[in-house]
Amino acid sequence: MQHYEYKVIPAPARGDKERGLKSGADRFAHALSGVMNEMATRGWEYLRAETLPAEERTGLTGKSTVYHNLLVFRRPTSADPARAVGAHPDPEDAANDEDAPEAKRRALLADAPEGRAPKLRANRDGAAKDED
Repeated sequence: MQHYEYKVIPAPARGDKERGLKSGADRFAHALSGVMNEMATRGWEYLRAETLPAEERTGLTGKSTVYHNLLVFRRPTSADPARAVGAHPDPEDAANDEDAPEAKRRALLADAPEGRAPKLRANRDGAAKDED
């Protein structure tokens, strides 16, 4: 049986300006296809879009419900149950490689939410470590 790991990211809120794109729908479609193509190059398959409610604070004591548009992606995990976390290379496996700190940093940045990099700190041997 095939197993998957999932990644959910926010959908673009507005379109990107591009030469030749006149309408808002064209610009939005261009922005959305850019996000989807970028995720595909990272090995993620588009699954669906969702609009989900979330309760957020308004003012000091108030709460309101807002709706977020999210894009859901998936990719197959390894068939080996010991590596059920994902099919992508584990940064820990690169420990013997000369480029290990750089490989760990790239792996952490690849799985970070769009537009935000994880907080990294160096451990005693100088390797990057996720602080989240």
